[in-house]
Amino acid sequence: MTIWDGLIWGGTALTVIGLVALAWCILTAARAKARITDDNQMRATMRKVVAVNMAALAASVLGLMLVVLGIMLGK
Repeated sequence: MTIWDGLIWGGTALTVIGLVALAWCILTAARAKARITDDNQMRATMRKVVAVNMAALAASVLGLMLVVLGIMLGK
């Protein structure tokens, strides 16, 4: 296993973590929409979801960049 393989697998793991976090955001927002009727409580919940969503998107993008970099440099 070379360093480039490690870069590819590390990027893959980071991407998967980001995708799991995105799925959590979707499920949390759907549950909040179905259960919460108070506007202030909904805003507080969505603030948390948006913060996690941005971090998840960043993790997924960085992970995919690492995968592409590992593939390009490893060949």
